[in-house]
Amino acid sequence: MPNMNNINISAILDLPVQERIRLVELIWDSVAAVSEAVEISPALKAELEVRMKEFEANPEAGYSWDQVKSRLQDGSWRSA
Repeated sequence: MPNMNNINISAILDLPVQERIRLVELIWDSVAAVSEAVEISPALKAELEVRMKEFEANPEAGYSWDQVKSRLQDGSWRSA
């Protein structure tokens, strides 16, 4: 990676947390923009296919995003 040598890691780590989070978001968005370049292992692809079939067979199973968010916020996920 020719440009990696020009990155000052210390300067990045000195940034406030919110700015580092924004930097990570920008990097992630740039990766997501070329998602076809990210290889998925055959094992992961098979697992995702199984999970998709399970969801399609029973889309009401599991929890809604609101339920998940609520359980994360109140800590009740720890007792599941």
